[in-house]
Formats: sequence, structure tokens, C-alpha cells
Amino acid sequence: MELSRLGRRAFSALAGTTVLGLALGGSVSSRALPRSGARGPVPTGPPPGPPGADGRRHHIALDRYSLLVDGRRLALWSGEMHPFRLPSPSLWRDVLQKMRAYGYNAVDVRLAWNLHSPAPGTYDFTGVRDLDLFLRTAAETRMYVVLDPGPYIGADVDAGGLPGWLTAVEGAARTTDPAYLRHADDWLRRVNAIAARHQYSRGTGTVLLYRLDAPGRAGLTRLHEKIRAAGIDVPLLHADSPVARADSERTRDAAEARRVHLGHLAQGVTLHHVHTAFGGTSWGWLPAPSAPAPTYDPTAAIDEARRPTAKAAPLHQLGQLLRHVPDFTRLEEAAGVRAADGRLRVRHLANPDTGTHAYVVRNDSATPVTSTVPMGGTDVEVTVPGRDAKLFATGLHLGSGRRVAHANVQPMLSLSVGRLDVAAFVGRAGEMAHLVLDCPHEPWPTRLDEEAAWAYDHGKLHITVPLGENRLTRVRVRSGKSERTMILLFADDAASLRLWPYETPSGRVLVHGPALLRDVALDGATIRLTGDTVEECGLEVWAPHGITDVTWNGDPVATSVSRAHSLLATWPLPGVPELVLPALDGWRRREENPESRPGYEDSGWKAADRRTSTSTTPVPEGQPVLFADDYGFHYGDVWYRGRLTGAEGLETVSLSYRTGARGMLMAWLDGEPLGTHRVAGDEGQGTRTATARFRLPDDLREARRRRPDAGAGSVLSVLVRRTQHAQDDYRAARGLASAAFEGAAPDTRWRIMGAAAPDPVRGPLNHGGLFGERHGWHLPGYDDGDWESVSLPHRGRRRQGVTWYRTTFRLDVPPDVDASVGLVVGDGPGRGVRAQVFLNGWNMGEHAGDGPGEPHAFVLPNGILRTRAAVNTLALAVLSDGEAESGLGTVRLELLGGAAGGVPVEPVASPGRRR
Repeated sequence: MELSRLGRRAFSALAGTTVLGLALGGSVSSRALPRSGARGPVPTGPPPGPPGADGRRHHIALDRYSLLVDGRRLALWSGEMHPFRLPSPSLWRDVLQKMRAYGYNAVDVRLAWNLHSPAPGTYDFTGVRDLDLFLRTAAETRMYVVLDPGPYIGADVDAGGLPGWLTAVEGAARTTDPAYLRHADDWLRRVNAIAARHQYSRGTGTVLLYRLDAPGRAGLTRLHEKIRAAGIDVPLLHADSPVARADSERTRDAAEARRVHLGHLAQGVTLHHVHTAFGGTSWGWLPAPSAPAPTYDPTAAIDEARRPTAKAAPLHQLGQLLRHVPDFTRLEEAAGVRAADGRLRVRHLANPDTGTHAYVVRNDSATPVTSTVPMGGTDVEVTVPGRDAKLFATGLHLGSGRRVAHANVQPMLSLSVGRLDVAAFVGRAGEMAHLVLDCPHEPWPTRLDEEAAWAYDHGKLHITVPLGENRLTRVRVRSGKSERTMILLFADDAASLRLWPYETPSGRVLVHGPALLRDVALDGATIRLTGDTVEECGLEVWAPHGITDVTWNGDPVATSVSRAHSLLATWPLPGVPELVLPALDGWRRREENPESRPGYEDSGWKAADRRTSTSTTPVPEGQPVLFADDYGFHYGDVWYRGRLTGAEGLETVSLSYRTGARGMLMAWLDGEPLGTHRVAGDEGQGTRTATARFRLPDDLREARRRRPDAGAGSVLSVLVRRTQHAQDDYRAARGLASAAFEGAAPDTRWRIMGAAAPDPVRGPLNHGGLFGERHGWHLPGYDDGDWESVSLPHRGRRRQGVTWYRTTFRLDVPPDVDASVGLVVGDGPGRGVRAQVFLNGWNMGEHAGDGPGEPHAFVLPNGILRTRAAVNTLALAVLSDGEAESGLGTVRLELLGGAAGGVPVEPVASPGRRR
């Protein structure tokens, strides 16, 4: 966890300086004030409405408390989503709508330079790389955008997002080297031309902030000038920004997410960054050595199958709080508070405008702690689970003169809906919620659900509710001194994920029941809701005055008015129908790697005869440069063929190679396998270096002794996998590094071959240098009619090398159902294979089975996956080490999730093999 924050004195000292000017991008004194021109801090008040491309100019600034949009305070709750990790543009809308529903008001967007640029000066912003489309979709879903174009983005992407060709040109990346800056400027110029059209400041989009990757102060000044000259006028974020922005690393579970983000709130942060909101897939050869698996972040609040995880609840609760309770956009440190039990650490803050006090109570011990904490003049008993945290509030206005005196549950939202004031509080299932309200006049509480109990004493209303699993409890509070009725809602984590506030131009709406609320439209007396259901569920709607009718996904819903003044569905909403996936059969198989045969024609390969390299890895003395990047092969598998002269008596071949995590090397001599070698360990932050030492088998040495020409023209064939580049040293060599021999000292002439030209649609990271990839075996439409027919893809013979399997299948998913489908791949106990998975020509990633383990489910994104009765082509390229059968133990389709609803999905272009 990294927190960048300047104190009040430091902030004031920077006022008017270059650094502050860089952050704000304009005049600070005028833009940091409310439009009235009042002096002093902007007071706490309603936040700006949801953003959109509304055609109006907007003023964006910040002070030491928060962002200011058109003179209103905005707490930014931003979740990270990488569009390139969801290669189906239609589904960008799905994820953005889910993020907005779960409380986010902004999306952090990183752009991978390497995915857009296969060669210097060549750029592609079409298809799955369409930045313009993504930014339009963000505006349509009313999400602010924090744009991070790099050039370096990290994000566990190959080389941190730097393109592979950058390893083989002059100039050191992330420095002020002019050779590098020429390329970086070209990249940013292309991005900025698109981003400038979508800035919220101009009313043409929702890009609110722009992050800089600047090499030092000199680079920062230069980059600032370049960015401004390109028409970017929104505030810029960088390492020296005078703003409290929290940049957190991944959190493992819900408890850690609460602890981290409530910790940020306790430090006064109002620019919150959740890493990551949507996990996504590192498809193709995208992943860096630090994250070699296709699944980018399995702990994300929305996983790569687009389903909420256990971490969604605390982030949903905190996001809704920051959006709907403006008190938390301006907090100052208040008098210190200590819990009776010293294992609890308390941070006390206050809003000087509203009188609201916040208490963040953290438990770093491994066991739950129950203790009293002084809050609002009362010792309140609270329980905090082990390694968890909770937020409590006192003095919080809930409308109509009512305030929270104290509570042992966390506020989630407080909003006005028509003539109602609605407030929701959350805790853990099994806890007893205790809420105490300051009520200046005696209220008339009504228990709407059996669980609640209440008592009124000396101006305070005490409400207690046992929190049940996935249960919402309602309490109605009236008073003769107020025309407004209050509805209090109490929920555990599961029930909170079925509470959906929504802002419309005619007022706020609160919906309870469905698995997701996507959109709300008010049409006369009708409220039109769209969203998702998973299981059969109820529907309850609190809507503005005058709304009498409800539709759900276009269908009318019969309702009645409940005692909670909501519209309550008479019948439950239907869940998703049962879906049956087909079995995968009709497989065809073909063995490849003809490159291992001595007579293979390699005259079209590049001669590996260079003597100097652009790599940071020294070239071994007396050896030619064998590094793959120096010959233009940056991703996927690389083949080498060495012609050996004078190899009589050869006994041992030693091959040094360098890869990322899970690297592997296979070698053959004159078509006979020498063996397979793997780098040690599966995980790593950078480069793995290994030496494979192969002793020629006795039968091979004996055969060579009987051949008079054994040393005259031997061919050594070598396949190296996992050429992924490290994020911290993108120029470190990849591929074969050197060769050494024992028993002979042959003269060796090397040739090298990797990936063919980049796929014009799928991009440069989709395929590597396997024979089948170079000849389109992974593409739809390839004629595999002469391949061997097999029933399953796991009945290959034991051999070292590559075996391909292909089949086709059809799905028949109803048009109003969003089905997330995975391909489960496993190699069985003790098997050691590698398998690339191609769906309709798209490389979904690599399965690496180096021993017993759970099968991996590759998520097949809808759009690439045809779900409406169209043909899908599935191809598997299986590398076997010779010890295992050249196949897989498990290959099946699996339903990962389904919902009635979803968004319309357009097919992703998946061209077949060119004839």
C-alpha cells in the first residue's frame, strides 16, 4: 500500500508553484473556489451529479480535501479496469455498468502500448483496441475516467506495457534519452488526440484526470508541456501531485479490503483507487513474468467471468457511502480516541461543516475483539473481527432534524427519495445492530419486519436489529413535527449487495432485490428498470412521488404499496433458466514440429549471426547473438536450428537460455529428442536463467559412431517457450543465450524463427512461432479434414514436441441470458505439459501443467465466444516433454455464471485462415 499525501503546511507552501500548477493545470486561486466567489474552503454540500458528455464546460480543480467539480466537492471512488484484459468491446459496457452499480463513480484505465503498436510508427486503435469506443461507453454509463497511458504502466503486462520492438532500438526507456522520447512522444501523441475529444472539462466526455509516467522532475516539466500542447487540460496526476491519493496494491479478501480502504479514509483521502475492480484475463502473450497465469487478479471484486466476489460487498458499501453522504469529502483529524481494549486502534476524524464525526476502528490481531469505544460522549460497545476494520459515525444528519447519536453498524447511504428520507446501515451476519438517533421530538417508530425492536428515552431512539444472512430489515420512523417519513434499513454484507441506489434527473431511486440494477428511466408515472437476476427474487422500489407503475427489462411488474412506502412486486422476478452446455467431441489431431527434422528447409529463417546486441544481457564471449528480440521475435515460442560441422565424438550439449516464469526448452539432434528442460520455479518478478545439459543417449551415440558422416552435417533444433519480458528490465535477453559442447568442438551456424507477421485483427501478442501458428492451424476455417480423428484430446502417444487438437461446437443461449462460459483444462496427476488455448483464433492463454493441481478454467469472453447457435472453433497446441502423453486429461466446457439480463453483445471479428 502506498499513500501519497502532503500535509496542510506543505500544501500551502506549494501554492502557486510549478508543481501545483502541474497538478491543477491552471489558475489555482480562482478554480479552487465555489462559483459564488466565497473565500475559504468550499463547504460540504451535495456532490455533482453523475457525469456525461453533456456539451457544457466544467471546472475541475482540487484543494487539500478533495476534488472540486463545478465548485462542488467530489469524493472519487475509482476502480481499476483494463479494457485490454476484456477483448470484447460489447462487454466493456457490462463491466462499467456493474462498477457503477457497485458504488464506483470513476474507472482507472491503463493503456498497454505494446498491444497497439506492432512496429515503430505503426499504431492500431480499432477493434478490441478502440480507445474512442471505450471512452464513449464510459460517458454513456456515467463514469468518470482516470486515464493512464503510460508509456510504462506496470500492471503485470509484458515489459510493463512497453512494446517488444522497443527492446531492439536505441534509447533507454523511462529516461530523458532523446531516442526513447521520440517513440514515447509518438505514442502519447496518438493517445492524446483521442483523449482530448473526451475530456469532462469540455463537456465532450468524462475524462476527469490524467496520470503521468514521468522520468524525474526534468521529464515531468517536459511531459507537462507536451500534454498541455496536445490539448489535455484536465488535472494531471504524478508522483509530486499535492493531493491525497491512495494507490493501494491488491487486497486478498474482504477483510483486508476494508482494512486498507478504511485506513485511507482515516488519513483523509478522498481520491480512492481500488486495485482492481475488474480482474480480467491476460490473454495471448500479454502477462509479465510476475503474473504468468491468464487470470490477472482472482481476488478482484468483479472476477474475470464478470461475477461479483466476496470482496464486492465492502467496496460496494464504502463506494455508496462516499457517493451519497457528502460529509466524508472533507474530514480533519479530531481529538484522539482510545478503545478500552488496546488491540483496537481508533482514528477519529470530523467534518467541520456538518459536525459529523467518523471513527475508523482497526483490529490487527488474529481474533475478534469486543471493546468499548468513546463516540459522541458515549462508550459504545463494538466488535471488530480479526484483521478487519469498521467505520462508525456520530452526528451524521439523516434528514428531518434526525442525527446519528452513535451506532455499532456502518452507515452505507442516506438519501431523499420523494417524500422519504432513507438510510441504510450494514454489519456482519449474526451481529446485533444497535443504532441510536437523536430525535428532538418523540417519534412514532413502526417495526416493519419482525426482527427489529425499539425504545425511546430522553430524546434518543434506540433501535436494535439482529442481522440475518442475506436479510433486509426495515424500520419506519414518523414524527408529528415533520412531514417527512424516515425509512431505516439494516443489512448484512449479502443483503447490501441487493441494495441499488440510482440518481435520475427527476430524483433518486432505491431498488432492493435483484442481483444487479443497470439503468433506471422515469417515464411519466412509470419507472423502467433494467438489470439482472440470477435466482428468483423479490423487487422493492422506492421512487419519486407520482410513480405508480414498474417495468423490469421491459415487462410490466404488478406491485402494491408497502408499509415502507415502497412499490413491492406482487410476484418474484424470474431467475436465469437452466443452461446445458454441449460435450466437446469430434476432435482431430495432428503432430507437428517438423523443425526438429534434419532435412527441414530453413533457408527462409533469419541467420543468427550478429555480434552485438541492444540487450542489457552481455553476449557470451565467442558466441553469436542468439537473443530473440534482436531478430524481431518478441512474443511466444522461438525456434533455433544450428548446423554443426565437426561434431564427431559429440557427447553432451549444454544450452543456456533466458525466459520469464515457467520457461521451457526442448532440444533435438538430427531429429532425435535430447530432452526437455524447465526453469526452476513458476513465479518470478523478472528473468529466469537456466542451462539445460543433455547427454546424448547411448543409442544415439552408437548410431552416430556407425555413420561415417556423423559430424559432417548434424542439425541441433531447439524450441524455447515463455519469452515474456520483465517489467523491471525489459531489455533482458530472451530465448537461447549460448551453446556449449563436450566430446567435440563443432563449428555452429544458427538460424532463428519466431512469430509470423502480427495478426491484423488480434494484434501482435496473439501468437508465437510454432509451426501450426505460422501456418494458421489455430484459425477458424483451416482445413483439418486430413487430420487424425480422435474422440478426446488426451490419447496421444508419448513424444517430445507439439501436438495440435481441433474441434468445433455450438451454443444455444437464449438472447435474454448472459452466460459466462469457461473451458476447463487439466493435465491429470503428475503430468507435465503446456497447452495454448485458441478460441476462434484468439489465444486465451497458456495452461502450464507441471504436476498435480486443479484444472484451470479459461474464461471465454462472449463476443469471441459465439453463444447464439453459431459455430465456434477450438484449437489446442499441446507441448509434451516426452515423459507424458501428448494430450490433456480434462477438456470440457463449464458454466461459470449466468444471469437473466445482460447487455447486447456484438461478435468480435475473428477472421479465419487466408487461402
